[in-house]
Amino acid sequence: MKIKSLSLAIISATALLSGAAQAYEAGDFIVRGGLASVNPDVDSGNLYAAGVEQSDSKVDVNNETQLGLSLTYMIQDNIGIELLAATPFSHKLQGKGELSGLGEFAEVKHLPPTLSVQYYPMDNSSLFQPYVGLGLNYTTFFSEKFINGADATFNSLELDDSLGLAAQVGFDYQLADNWSLNAAVWYMDIDTTGTFTDGSNNDYKIDVSLDPWVYMAGVAYRF
Repeated sequence: MKIKSLSLAIISATALLSGAAQAYEAGDFIVRGGLASVNPDVDSGNLYAAGVEQSDSKVDVNNETQLGLSLTYMIQDNIGIELLAATPFSHKLQGKGELSGLGEFAEVKHLPPTLSVQYYPMDNSSLFQPYVGLGLNYTTFFSEKFINGADATFNSLELDDSLGLAAQVGFDYQLADNWSLNAAVWYMDIDTTGTFTDGSNNDYKIDVSLDPWVYMAGVAYRF
């Protein structure tokens, strides 16, 4: 009787675990959502005024956190295609070096949609599902404007859109049949050129590499 009871217990536990541990299979959709933080690793060139380079006249860009959202379609048990989206991020531009007296002088919004191929190395019976991804990021900038008095001198601020590579690592940890905890980090190659004018119609230009690290933590739902 003890052996029979133990056998039944093992069979029941195995059945429960196997049911709970059905992670990702071909044909599954996975929606992930949470807080996403964009942390630019800024490498700024110098400002050009009327075609002349201004010594030590650079800019910096602050961090920003918004709601992040991604959708993955599993084309195989171990391979997925992910589209990353978010609510618009808003960043402040701050002067550095000879431009430090401007303080925070401009504000810009952007959206960074990213399409990636993901690889899931674990068997689909694992509750823990790490993954890596590689893809393309397209960042579009909009609502560029000068602030804090800089708008009295400068106008017509525009930032070029950017297309570059993106890489990611992340994991899901299954909590229930369809729900998991999620955490992920991306590195994105984002370069832009800012142009603007002043009241005398002098042209200004500055090249900036943003190359942010993007961190997201939240939940995932499989259907």
